[in-house]
Amino acid sequence: MGHDNGEQPTLFITYDKLQGLGHPFYEALDKLLRKHGFDRFAEKQCESFYAEVMGRPGLAPGVYFRCLLIGYFEGIGSERGIAWRVADSLSLRRFLGLGLEKQPPDHSTISRTRRRLSTDVHERVFTRVLELVAEHGLLRGKTLGIDATTLEANAALRSIVRRDDGRAYKEYLTDLAEAEGIEEPTREDLARLDRKRPKKGSNEEWVHPHDPEAQIMKMKDGSTHLAHKHEQAVDLETGAIVGVTVHGGATGDTKTIEKTLEVADANLAEVRQEASEKAKEQLAERVEEVVADKGYHSNDVLTNLEEVDVRSYIPEPARGRRRWEGKQAERDAVRRNRRRMKRSKGKELQKKRSELVERPFAHMLDSGGMRRVHVRGHDNILKRLVIHAAGFNLSLIMRKVHGVGKPRALQGLRAALSAVLVAVLTLLRWLGALSGRDSRQSPPMLDFQSTPAHASPT
Repeated sequence: MGHDNGEQPTLFITYDKLQGLGHPFYEALDKLLRKHGFDRFAEKQCESFYAEVMGRPGLAPGVYFRCLLIGYFEGIGSERGIAWRVADSLSLRRFLGLGLEKQPPDHSTISRTRRRLSTDVHERVFTRVLELVAEHGLLRGKTLGIDATTLEANAALRSIVRRDDGRAYKEYLTDLAEAEGIEEPTREDLARLDRKRPKKGSNEEWVHPHDPEAQIMKMKDGSTHLAHKHEQAVDLETGAIVGVTVHGGATGDTKTIEKTLEVADANLAEVRQEASEKAKEQLAERVEEVVADKGYHSNDVLTNLEEVDVRSYIPEPARGRRRWEGKQAERDAVRRNRRRMKRSKGKELQKKRSELVERPFAHMLDSGGMRRVHVRGHDNILKRLVIHAAGFNLSLIMRKVHGVGKPRALQGLRAALSAVLVAVLTLLRWLGALSGRDSRQSPPMLDFQSTPAHASPT
């Protein structure tokens, strides 16, 4: 047993003795980004937002975007949490290129950099990562799957105010109670009055003063919150995310699909222009098919897709008998979509949509920490989401090259290898015991009844 001799610890340690403290996943990811000039590309895109000489040195663009990528891989939604995690990890310092003598970025520096860099810069970084996906043969761009989900806003319902006069919710209920003759209404009186009032959560009447773009929305678990809508387009042949948009939480799917398809088509067009000849051979010339759930089914959506020569695979909800007087174009589009959905190809595409479109939501929002956003405004939320989507696309490359898409997957890989090793050793031991006795007998079993419970093994 060792003893503490009260010796003075070493005051200095050379940096080369810390070379083995990196994480293998982040080291491999760093090599991938450096190989393709990720930091230089980010610096070139952000050059116009930085002054040559003014005040304290700014955060390097490459370090900033790497911090946001750490938020995806570590499942951290807040920038304060990202700063804490970076300050606590030597492997993440190495990934950011920070020596021991350099101070890691503070959360306020990360937030200020996000606010000052435009949304276009973040989307160009996302497109650059999409180009890397194409270079590794993981992008086709022919069949896209569209789906949306809700994000809980960084705003409380109790803080909403009236759009017309700015009265708070409690103040508004108090005025209604006094108008009905209740001079000093109690909390129970206000709750009872509120239950009887129709359309009490209308987005046309109420707004949050600090996050006006958040909308009152009933979540999937049945609770009501202020929320935003996150919609994305996914390549159904590879699973890569090709477009991300943010809308109000209560906005219908038929109103947002056109914007998401425009963003996805623009990103794919830029990738086709910048990709190498080898990558272009695998890319489709244009988007030919769109797959979505029945929430996107409408006459306008189907006719608009046919106008741009895109085939739709959208299930039709039960609407009963419909009247088509004066709507021949809409009728033909609906019937053609209905025939496609009855074929085996339409059913297979719906299965792939359920798998490949829902998976990014789980990685980006649930395990990625973005189900509840920590920033306000669609622009700020979109900046975080597109870099999260870039992290998801990088994980596809890492999974293809190294077999692991996230740093925590190494823990599961180690456990799986240990389980396989234990199973192999158990099988070998059973075969050895079986070879020493009659093969018709069962393998040896321990006799627990003959051994006292208090007896210790020998």
